[in-house]
Amino acid sequence: MEITKDTRVSAILEEYGDIAEVMEVFGVKRVARYSFRRMLTKALTVERAALVHRVPLEEFLERLRQAVALQEQKTASDAGQGANGG
Repeated sequence: MEITKDTRVSAILEEYGDIAEVMEVFGVKRVARYSFRRMLTKALTVERAALVHRVPLEEFLERLRQAVALQEQKTASDAGQGANGG
């Protein structure tokens, strides 16, 4: 998934799971449960999230991309361990 300024935050959460700890770096606090956050982010784009939280868009995009890359590595590692018997 390519993350751009027009990507919906909900799409990122749907694709990669809960990356709230990255959002917290920018002052985007956890709101209730993960499922509730997903609902709240349906209309929120990356650009709007950066604007609301006063984070430069390019910095916000880079941090999100890094978080997604780490999540993908973790998922691949977990899958590899499962295939190898843990």
